[in-house]
Amino acid sequence: MCGRYSIVVNEEQLRQQFGPALGLAPGVSLADNYNVAPTQRGYVITDREPDRLNAFRWGLIPFWAKDPRIGARMINARAEGIEDKSSFRKPIRERRCLVVADSFYEWKREGKTKTPYRILPEDGSLLVLAGIWESWRNPAAATEREALVRSYSIITGEPNAEMRPLHDRMPRPLLTAEQRSRWLDPDLPLAEVLGLLETPPDGILRSYPVSPAVGNVRNNGPELHLPLRA
Repeated sequence: MCGRYSIVVNEEQLRQQFGPALGLAPGVSLADNYNVAPTQRGYVITDREPDRLNAFRWGLIPFWAKDPRIGARMINARAEGIEDKSSFRKPIRERRCLVVADSFYEWKREGKTKTPYRILPEDGSLLVLAGIWESWRNPAAATEREALVRSYSIITGEPNAEMRPLHDRMPRPLLTAEQRSRWLDPDLPLAEVLGLLETPPDGILRSYPVSPAVGNVRNNGPELHLPLRA
Protein backbone atom coordinates (compact mmCIF):
# COMPACT_ATOMS: atom_id res chain seq x y z
CA MET A 1 0.00 0.00 0.00
CA CYS A 2 0.95 3.66 0.00
CA GLY A 3 -0.02 5.42 3.22
CA ARG A 4 2.30 8.43 3.27
CA TYR A 5 4.15 10.38 0.62
CA SER A 6 5.81 13.75 0.08
CA ILE A 7 5.59 16.52 -2.48
CA VAL A 8 8.31 19.14 -2.57
CA VAL A 9 8.22 20.93 -5.90
CA ASN A 10 8.24 24.33 -7.59
CA GLU A 11 6.53 25.55 -10.75
CA GLU A 12 9.71 25.29 -12.81
CA GLN A 13 10.05 21.58 -11.98
CA LEU A 14 6.41 20.98 -12.81
CA ARG A 15 6.68 22.63 -16.20
CA GLN A 16 9.92 20.83 -17.01
CA GLN A 17 8.19 17.50 -16.50
CA PHE A 18 4.65 18.26 -17.69
CA GLY A 19 5.24 21.03 -20.22
CA PRO A 20 5.02 24.83 -20.18
CA ALA A 21 1.23 24.82 -20.59
CA LEU A 22 0.66 23.41 -17.10
CA GLY A 23 -0.86 25.97 -14.74
CA LEU A 24 -2.32 26.03 -11.26
CA ALA A 25 -6.08 25.71 -10.88
CA PRO A 26 -7.85 28.70 -9.28
CA GLY A 27 -7.26 28.75 -5.55
CA VAL A 28 -4.31 26.34 -5.72
CA SER A 29 -0.87 27.39 -4.50
CA LEU A 30 2.25 25.30 -4.12
CA ALA A 31 3.32 24.39 -0.60
CA ASP A 32 5.89 21.77 0.38
CA ASN A 33 4.48 18.82 2.28
CA TYR A 34 7.00 16.29 3.54
CA ASN A 35 4.33 14.09 5.11
CA VAL A 36 1.14 13.89 3.07
CA ALA A 37 -1.38 11.84 5.04
CA PRO A 38 -4.86 10.48 4.27
CA THR A 39 -7.65 13.13 4.15
CA GLN A 40 -5.10 15.85 3.44
CA ARG A 41 -5.00 17.58 0.07
CA GLY A 42 -2.58 16.42 -2.59
CA TYR A 43 -1.75 17.63 -6.08
CA VAL A 44 -3.35 15.90 -9.05
CA ILE A 45 -3.72 16.43 -12.79
CA THR A 46 -7.05 15.08 -14.04
CA ASP A 47 -8.35 13.86 -17.36
CA ARG A 48 -10.89 16.71 -17.27
CA GLU A 49 -8.21 19.39 -16.80
CA PRO A 50 -4.94 17.96 -18.16
CA ASP A 51 -3.24 21.39 -18.21
CA ARG A 52 -4.03 22.29 -14.60
CA LEU A 53 -2.65 21.22 -11.27
CA ASN A 54 -5.51 20.72 -8.82
CA ALA A 55 -5.55 19.99 -5.09
CA PHE A 56 -7.93 17.17 -4.10
CA ARG A 57 -8.54 15.28 -0.87
CA TRP A 58 -6.59 12.01 -0.52
CA GLY A 59 -8.96 9.11 0.06
CA LEU A 60 -11.62 8.57 -2.58
CA ILE A 61 -15.19 9.22 -1.45
CA PRO A 62 -17.57 7.27 -3.71
CA PHE A 63 -20.38 9.32 -5.22
CA TRP A 64 -22.90 7.11 -3.38
CA ALA A 65 -21.30 7.55 0.07
CA LYS A 66 -23.41 8.77 2.97
CA ASP A 67 -20.38 9.77 5.08
CA PRO A 68 -17.07 11.24 3.84
CA ARG A 69 -15.15 9.29 6.46
CA ILE A 70 -15.26 6.28 4.16
CA GLY A 71 -12.54 8.02 2.14
CA ALA A 72 -9.94 7.37 4.84
CA ARG A 73 -10.22 3.66 3.97
CA MET A 74 -9.87 4.28 0.24
CA ILE A 75 -6.51 5.99 -0.06
CA ASN A 76 -5.38 3.11 -2.28
CA ALA A 77 -7.13 1.14 -5.01
CA ARG A 78 -5.83 -2.32 -5.87
CA ALA A 79 -5.06 -2.67 -9.56
CA GLU A 80 -6.22 -6.27 -9.53
CA GLY A 81 -9.95 -6.27 -10.34
CA ILE A 82 -10.25 -2.50 -10.10
CA GLU A 83 -12.61 -2.47 -13.06
CA ASP A 84 -15.19 -4.50 -11.10
CA LYS A 85 -15.09 -2.86 -7.66
CA SER A 86 -18.20 -0.80 -6.88
CA SER A 87 -16.21 2.22 -5.67
CA PHE A 88 -13.69 2.20 -8.50
CA ARG A 89 -15.28 0.76 -11.65
CA LYS A 90 -16.69 4.10 -12.81
CA PRO A 91 -13.61 6.21 -11.96
CA ILE A 92 -11.19 3.81 -13.69
CA ARG A 93 -13.25 4.24 -16.86
CA GLU A 94 -14.13 7.91 -16.62
CA ARG A 95 -12.10 9.78 -13.97
CA ARG A 96 -8.38 9.12 -14.03
CA CYS A 97 -5.66 11.38 -12.68
CA LEU A 98 -1.94 11.73 -12.18
CA VAL A 99 -0.89 12.05 -8.54
CA VAL A 100 2.21 14.25 -8.29
CA ALA A 101 4.80 13.44 -5.62
CA ASP A 102 8.55 13.44 -5.16
CA SER A 103 8.69 10.32 -2.98
CA PHE A 104 6.62 7.94 -0.90
CA TYR A 105 7.27 6.17 2.39
CA GLU A 106 7.00 2.52 3.28
CA TRP A 107 7.71 0.69 6.52
CA LYS A 108 9.95 -2.38 6.48
CA ARG A 109 9.24 -4.91 9.20
CA GLU A 110 12.20 -6.74 10.76
CA GLY A 111 11.09 -8.83 13.69
CA LYS A 112 9.22 -6.49 16.01
CA THR A 113 10.79 -3.38 14.48
CA LYS A 114 9.33 -1.31 11.63
CA THR A 115 11.66 1.14 9.89
CA PRO A 116 10.32 3.77 7.47
CA TYR A 117 12.01 4.09 4.08
CA ARG A 118 11.81 6.92 1.61
CA ILE A 119 11.39 5.70 -1.98
CA LEU A 120 12.02 8.01 -4.93
CA PRO A 121 12.90 7.90 -8.64
CA GLU A 122 16.48 6.94 -9.39
CA ASP A 123 16.77 9.65 -12.06
CA GLY A 124 15.75 12.54 -9.77
CA SER A 125 12.49 13.25 -11.57
CA LEU A 126 9.13 13.80 -9.92
CA LEU A 127 7.16 10.70 -9.05
CA VAL A 128 3.95 10.54 -11.10
CA LEU A 129 1.47 7.95 -9.85
CA ALA A 130 -1.62 6.49 -11.49
CA GLY A 131 -4.75 7.58 -9.67
CA ILE A 132 -8.50 7.78 -9.93
CA TRP A 133 -10.73 10.57 -8.66
CA GLU A 134 -14.35 11.21 -7.77
CA SER A 135 -16.75 14.05 -6.96
CA TRP A 136 -19.00 13.78 -3.91
CA ARG A 137 -21.62 16.21 -2.70
CA ASN A 138 -22.13 16.70 1.00
CA PRO A 139 -25.88 17.05 1.63
CA ALA A 140 -25.22 18.67 5.01
CA ALA A 141 -23.10 21.53 3.60
CA ALA A 142 -24.36 25.07 4.00
CA THR A 143 -23.40 26.22 0.49
CA GLU A 144 -22.93 24.63 -2.92
CA ARG A 145 -19.25 25.53 -2.85
CA GLU A 146 -18.75 23.73 0.45
CA ALA A 147 -20.80 20.74 -0.73
CA LEU A 148 -18.50 19.64 -3.54
CA VAL A 149 -15.60 17.41 -2.43
CA ARG A 150 -13.16 16.04 -5.00
CA SER A 151 -11.02 13.14 -3.81
CA TYR A 152 -8.60 10.55 -5.18
CA SER A 153 -7.02 7.14 -4.64
CA ILE A 154 -3.54 5.97 -5.58
CA ILE A 155 -3.51 2.69 -7.50
CA THR A 156 -1.25 -0.07 -6.15
CA GLY A 157 -0.09 -3.47 -7.37
CA GLU A 158 2.63 -6.09 -7.13
CA PRO A 159 6.10 -4.75 -6.23
CA ASN A 160 9.16 -4.60 -8.47
CA ALA A 161 12.65 -5.68 -7.39
CA GLU A 162 13.45 -2.52 -5.42
CA MET A 163 10.19 -2.60 -3.49
CA ARG A 164 9.99 -6.33 -2.80
CA PRO A 165 12.31 -6.25 0.25
CA LEU A 166 10.23 -3.44 1.76
CA HIS A 167 6.61 -4.34 1.06
CA ASP A 168 4.38 -6.62 -0.99
CA ARG A 169 2.55 -3.69 -2.64
CA MET A 170 3.64 -0.50 -4.37
CA PRO A 171 2.00 2.48 -6.10
CA ARG A 172 1.90 2.44 -9.88
CA PRO A 173 4.28 5.04 -11.39
CA LEU A 174 3.66 6.30 -14.93
CA LEU A 175 7.20 6.69 -16.19
CA THR A 176 6.97 8.44 -19.55
CA ALA A 177 5.11 11.40 -21.01
CA GLU A 178 3.39 8.98 -23.40
CA GLN A 179 2.13 6.80 -20.56
CA ARG A 180 0.85 9.83 -18.68
CA SER A 181 -0.91 11.18 -21.76
CA ARG A 182 -2.56 7.83 -22.44
CA TRP A 183 -3.68 7.53 -18.80
CA LEU A 184 -5.52 10.85 -19.12
CA ASP A 185 -7.02 10.00 -22.52
CA PRO A 186 -10.80 9.67 -21.98
CA ASP A 187 -11.12 7.56 -25.13
CA LEU A 188 -8.50 4.97 -24.20
CA PRO A 189 -10.09 1.47 -24.19
CA LEU A 190 -10.33 -0.12 -20.76
CA ALA A 191 -7.98 -2.98 -21.71
CA GLU A 192 -5.26 -0.46 -22.56
CA VAL A 193 -5.93 1.50 -19.36
CA LEU A 194 -5.43 -1.66 -17.32
CA GLY A 195 -2.31 -2.47 -19.35
CA LEU A 196 -0.69 0.69 -17.98
CA LEU A 197 -0.97 -0.77 -14.48
CA GLU A 198 1.52 -3.58 -15.00
CA THR A 199 4.38 -3.95 -12.51
CA PRO A 200 6.98 -1.28 -13.38
CA PRO A 201 10.44 -2.29 -14.55
CA ASP A 202 13.27 -2.85 -12.07
CA GLY A 203 15.94 -0.23 -11.57
CA ILE A 204 13.72 2.87 -11.57
CA LEU A 205 13.65 3.55 -7.81
CA ARG A 206 16.04 3.96 -4.92
CA SER A 207 15.33 3.94 -1.21
CA TYR A 208 16.92 4.66 2.14
CA PRO A 209 15.77 4.54 5.79
CA VAL A 210 14.47 7.74 7.40
CA SER A 211 13.44 8.88 10.85
CA PRO A 212 10.49 7.20 12.59
CA ALA A 213 9.18 10.77 13.03
CA VAL A 214 7.48 10.41 9.65
CA GLY A 215 4.96 8.14 11.36
CA ASN A 216 3.46 11.14 13.17
CA VAL A 217 1.50 13.41 10.83
CA ARG A 218 2.31 16.42 13.02
CA ASN A 219 5.93 16.15 11.91
CA ASN A 220 6.41 17.89 8.58
CA GLY A 221 9.78 19.28 7.61
CA PRO A 222 12.87 18.62 5.48
CA GLU A 223 14.40 16.49 8.24
CA LEU A 224 11.97 13.73 7.20
CA HIS A 225 13.90 13.38 3.94
CA LEU A 226 17.26 12.92 5.64
CA PRO A 227 18.82 9.45 5.75
CA LEU A 228 18.51 7.77 9.14
CA ARG A 229 21.80 7.83 11.01
CA ALA A 230 23.13 4.43 12.04
